[in-house]
Amino acid sequence: MTAERVFIVAGKEFTDHLTSRKFLVILALFLMLTLLGMHQGIDQYNQNLETYNQQLQAAGDAAGPAGMMPERPSILIIFQQLESSLIVFGGVLAIAMGADLVSKEKESRSLKSLLSHPVYRDEIINGKALGGMAALGVALVVAFALTFAVLLVFSIVPTADEVSAVLIFGLASFLFLLAFFALALALSVVVKESGHAVVYGLTLFFAFTYLLQMFGMVLAGAVAGDIPERPEMPMTVDGRPVDEVAWKAYQEESGQYIEEMEVYQSKQQFVTDTVYLFSPMMTYNAVASTVAYPSEMPPEEAASAIWRNLAALIAFPSVFFAAAYVTFMRMDIR
Repeated sequence: MTAERVFIVAGKEFTDHLTSRKFLVILALFLMLTLLGMHQGIDQYNQNLETYNQQLQAAGDAAGPAGMMPERPSILIIFQQLESSLIVFGGVLAIAMGADLVSKEKESRSLKSLLSHPVYRDEIINGKALGGMAALGVALVVAFALTFAVLLVFSIVPTADEVSAVLIFGLASFLFLLAFFALALALSVVVKESGHAVVYGLTLFFAFTYLLQMFGMVLAGAVAGDIPERPEMPMTVDGRPVDEVAWKAYQEESGQYIEEMEVYQSKQQFVTDTVYLFSPMMTYNAVASTVAYPSEMPPEEAASAIWRNLAALIAFPSVFFAAAYVTFMRMDIR
């Protein structure tokens, strides 16, 4: 395998994607939804900013410790509106791009003639993957550039920390798109017809995006078992217990109930977190929520959550890229 031939194949695939009517239509719809989400996000940001200014004005010169001061809203609220557009239309765009990369060659019987040229199988599959990844990157860059342009029009300038958070969000967005592109590419190698690959890809997209979320909740409830029963409070008069013995027993039972609930909730959380690692949507959502609201958890815990979910987003497409590569290398081409 030589890098030069890989890049030649990648360049051809990249050009084909950017000139494809299918790619341009889905990209146009995606950008339209991006603008709509931007409008909603800017409205929400302005409302939060107005509330923040009112709270700051109410604090006045008698402001307490820094921890008691209101928190300034972040522009990441605006970028979070981009997430819903990316999940739906971004995922569909990625599947549409990857589903016919190899299957269309099999349908037109051009794969055999392609391999008759001085190019190897690994160069073809790697070049097709790189070309598709580059086209997805262009679509994402256009969406983010449009978002930043709208922000500047409304005189909203991000801070350095916000730019760093947006870059992390952008990386998670690209990995999310890459996950379903790799899935579609693997299907394109396995399935003979492009139409079937698209249908299977959309079905698996729905399964990994929504059904897996419901499965995680059901499995968590089954593993955690029955929810602990809250102890019944004894009778009181004017806020005082009628029976002191019953009241002490109630307090002890309440403490035990709290401990049992913590164990129950931790079991549920562990199961759902584990299942959600297999869902690109949930891992992507976890990264987006963490970077949008970093103050809701300690910095170390937030960083751990971000990198754990980014690792899951990297692992998902890697598995399907490997499957596509191995299957294509062993595929009988006649």
